[in-house]
Amino acid sequence: MSVEEELQEAIEKVKDPFEKHVAATMAIIAACLAVVAVGGHLMTTEELLEQQKASDQWSYYQAKSIRRYQSEVARDLFAGLKMPPQSAQYQKNADKYRKDDDDIQKEAQGLEQESHLRGRQALGFHFGEVFLEFSIVLSSLAILAKRKLLWFVSIVSGAIGVVLAVTIYNIPSLMDKFQQ
Repeated sequence: MSVEEELQEAIEKVKDPFEKHVAATMAIIAACLAVVAVGGHLMTTEELLEQQKASDQWSYYQAKSIRRYQSEVARDLFAGLKMPPQSAQYQKNADKYRKDDDDIQKEAQGLEQESHLRGRQALGFHFGEVFLEFSIVLSSLAILAKRKLLWFVSIVSGAIGVVLAVTIYNIPSLMDKFQQ
């Protein structure tokens, strides 16, 4: 290739800034991907934390239920031995544990629901990540093949990824507002 041909080719590249535009798009998509990936990791961590809290609460519920059962056994034992004051005391304990059981159970169920919500949110972020990663691949192919159609498809894929991550994250919050 002669110097003139190389110069002509360089001039044509400068006139057509396609690669620069695609590279800039890739940079924006990569930044979005980083944010969405961090959001997905945070939601997964939150899901696990809420799940652990729910598990701890169910363990507490089980311990209280065992105490209630023991109080009921002691109440029945003292009632059989014709010792009403002791039987009454254990009846009060059993009633207290029964009331505590209901409160603890409601809290554990609430924590489970929160864990499931965080799981759905994490899933939305992960689906968003997939579309954003696919978008970067398509942008790379657009540069290699010098095809604008691939570039446009990559932009659409990136937009879908961002929308999925943002809307899935906010849908439960929006649904809560409409239910109130």
